[in-house]
This record gives sequence, structure tokens and C-alpha cells, in this order.
Amino acid sequence: MYFSPVIDSDHLNKLYDLIKDNLSGKIAIKLHTGERHGPNILPREMVKSLQARIPESTIVETNTLYHGDRYTTEDHLKTLEINGWTFCPVDIMDAEGTVNLPVKGGKHFKEVSMGGHIVNYDSMLVLTHFKGHAMGGFGGSMKNIAIGCASGQVGKRQVHGIEGEPPADWNAWPAKEKLMELMADSAKATIDHFGKRITYINVMRNMSVDCDCAGVAAAKPTIADIGILASTDLLAIDQACVDLVYSHHGDNRDLVERMESRHGLRQLTAMAEHKMGNTQYELIEID
Repeated sequence: MYFSPVIDSDHLNKLYDLIKDNLSGKIAIKLHTGERHGPNILPREMVKSLQARIPESTIVETNTLYHGDRYTTEDHLKTLEINGWTFCPVDIMDAEGTVNLPVKGGKHFKEVSMGGHIVNYDSMLVLTHFKGHAMGGFGGSMKNIAIGCASGQVGKRQVHGIEGEPPADWNAWPAKEKLMELMADSAKATIDHFGKRITYINVMRNMSVDCDCAGVAAAKPTIADIGILASTDLLAIDQACVDLVYSHHGDNRDLVERMESRHGLRQLTAMAEHKMGNTQYELIEID
């Protein structure tokens, strides 16, 4: 597990170089591009610097289940433009349909509906803004692929355990342990699909208790920035980020409360049950 307390393009690129060996061919960069004018999304120039160094790379996204700025492909494309994701191709993977990926040994699913274009890529870099989440407690690499690769109208209903029209009040959506288990199943479909050709970077900056789905309504972060982590192990990188939040005494109360009140730590144990990585890791700090 590689770590830098410095959050800038240079250190992001250095960390990527340490974990990129298994990535080849057409590379999908799974990024949460955010609702319009979201104050906490990853800096465009930092992502641009990294993407420019990755041949045959494309940022990938999917449409949302909730009615927002990315609900339809048309609105999503406009939101990408407004938020500055214009320096490289962005593939809305469910714009032209869906594909079912199997979940090997899934607790709740045998397959999950993903954005159909996911099968067009040979490898995936999961580039994640680590932060809180209204229902998941926190959003790390697992959430980024579990919800972020699922198709907007089918897969995201599966992952959220919703049938029919989703409730307008997010508090009425299924949550707690069941949601974390559903997310783990969905994420497993993606990592099983790519095998060793998937790797992870979590950027711990502007860590609001709210996801970038909240846009301008997101709560202001109350915990200081921590750094960037990079790994080829999905469970280890999310575990390390959670551990770093817990060890950040003095200003971590809001984010810890969000994780615990939503039963978010169940994400980690659900991944462990699926053997989706290791809970033990060595944190190697780079210059």
C-alpha cells in the first residue's frame, strides 16, 4: 500500500507508476465526476495530468438512479461539460444499453446489470475521491465500482435494493448491512471481470460526510486532508483509508459518526467474506 501525504499531480503520478504494471490495452478510468458545480470533486487539472500519461485511457461513468444532473445521458453530458471534464473522452457506459456480469459466490446476486460499454475495456483504474456517503457511510474504491459501474436504471436498483420508483427521501431507501452486502456483490462482479487488470487510487481530500452525488448541497468538510493511497488490493485500500480517518484524532468526529451511523464498516467485512482483498497491509510512504 503506497501513500503520500502530499496531494498534487506529481505525487498522484508517482503513485500510479507504482501500481500500473497490470494495466494494459484500453484502460477505463472509473471516476465519480460529480453533480454540477460540486465543491469537493477531484481537481480537474490533477486528473488531466494523470490521464494524459495513460495511453488509450478513457474516463468512464454511468447514469444515476435518482433524478439529478446525471439522470439522463443528455443531462449527464451537459454536467460533464459544466464540471470541466472536457480534456479527454468520457464514456457514459450505459448510454447504449447494459450487460449482466456474473457475481461468483454472491450473497444476494448471481449477476448485476452494468453499463454495457464496460466490456469494451481491457483494464480499469479506479480513481476515487474518498469521502463520506449519505447511505454507505463512506465512499471508497468499492463504492466507486459497486454503484458507479452499475447501469442507471437497472443495476443501481439492484445495488440499492429498490423495486419500482425510488423514494424521494434517501432515508427511506434500504440501507445499513444489506446495502453494504449488495455493494460488495456488485463490486465483486467488476473485479472478477477484470481479474488482475484492475488497480486503485483513493484521494483523501475535501472529505465531506456527503458524497459528490450531493453536489452543492454537500456538507462542508470538517476533517483535514490526509493524502493519496494506491494499491492493487481493493479491500486493503478502503481499509487503510478508514484506519487513517479513525487515527486522525481531533477533527474526525463527523466523518466517523457518518460511517458508524450508516453501518458503513460492514463494507469492509462484506469484502473480506468475498475474499476481495486483505485487511492487513503495510503503508509505504513515498517522497
